[in-house]
Amino acid sequence: MQTQYDLQYVRDQFPNIGDLAFFENAGGTYVPSTVSDRIYDYMRRYQVQPGASYSASAEAMERINRSHRQLAEMINAKPSEVIVGHSTTMNVYVLANALKPSLKPGDEIVVTNLDHEANVGSWRRLAESGIVIKEWKINPGTADLGGPQELAKLLTDRTRLVCCTWCSNITGTINDIQAITELAHSAGALVCADAVAYAPHRALDFENSNVDFLLFSLYKLYGPHLGVLCGKRNILLNLENQNHFFFTQSALPQKLQPGGYLHETAASIEGIVEYFDQVFSHHYKESDASISARYAKVFQLFTQHEDEVARPFMEFLNSKSNVRVIGIPEIDHTRRVSTISFTVERQRHSDIAAKLGEQNIGIGVGDFYARRCIDALNLHPGGVVRVSMVHYNSEQEVARLIKALDEVL
Repeated sequence: MQTQYDLQYVRDQFPNIGDLAFFENAGGTYVPSTVSDRIYDYMRRYQVQPGASYSASAEAMERINRSHRQLAEMINAKPSEVIVGHSTTMNVYVLANALKPSLKPGDEIVVTNLDHEANVGSWRRLAESGIVIKEWKINPGTADLGGPQELAKLLTDRTRLVCCTWCSNITGTINDIQAITELAHSAGALVCADAVAYAPHRALDFENSNVDFLLFSLYKLYGPHLGVLCGKRNILLNLENQNHFFFTQSALPQKLQPGGYLHETAASIEGIVEYFDQVFSHHYKESDASISARYAKVFQLFTQHEDEVARPFMEFLNSKSNVRVIGIPEIDHTRRVSTISFTVERQRHSDIAAKLGEQNIGIGVGDFYARRCIDALNLHPGGVVRVSMVHYNSEQEVARLIKALDEVL
């Protein structure tokens, strides 16, 4: 029997949810009380340097370590494979510098012009050291990368790394990262997959994805402002230390965490896992499922709900002759997530957002740091209007959005 999704229960877990119809979730999601309460509690009780022998310090360290272990278990990774940093952009910068000594002039790295700049800029800077940067180009007609067959044209025996987004933060299109990884590995290249725009909508499984490096941002996964880099342990061990000189080659994750992280936010990561557990327990009777299994099953519920609330909005956009949907113009959970970008003829996108804002409806406008994608699709000036829905958005909120946008268009 199919489980009935209890949207009201879910919404009750988020203290931010109120009169604002919030559709800029791709820029950062709300956090449940399980996360915000942990930050507050940590700062009240454990605002000390963690890791010492006195009780407050020892308990602080245990909270941070427990969060780290649970995050790793949730995404099916080893704790030593999970590096928590300040942001995804910073994590890629650190990773690129850690990989740099193993590369030599003439080696090739493939990047795309579909990605958020976080997974592009630091790799492109390696050209200053003689690394050849190849661009896997977006198809302007379909607003996608054309599949692994297009990547195959770029691969050579000098290709060392393929950097690709799992899901575009502009088009919402899901790339076949498993096929991309298999192809890259067959050419002897590593894969760095950016799952920042994917993780709010689909469960991650690091081990079974087989990517070598996986990126995502916790503040877009119902958590604090932190970025996560996962890497296969055998590869991470060979990377150059990017922290203080006294960290050894085997010091994981510390050697890839220059500057550390905010302790109170790191300790709150456990609250993300607890939230997914609460949703699971509310909907299912199983009590012996693993953290990763509960997380995966909850996201099946989320995906179905997101498709249901996004479908009428996509149908509305398709009914407007002056609106162009960027990417796949239909809701299909196998091909896209519920992040929907569009353009409107003869209207300033910023004006549209402002008018909706007057009705307490939040949407996004711009390039969202995927400027190469916007340029490739010739969407300047103004970029796109972006509406991004997640599992706590309601049909009533979408109806408000459609009504307000219909008046503007």
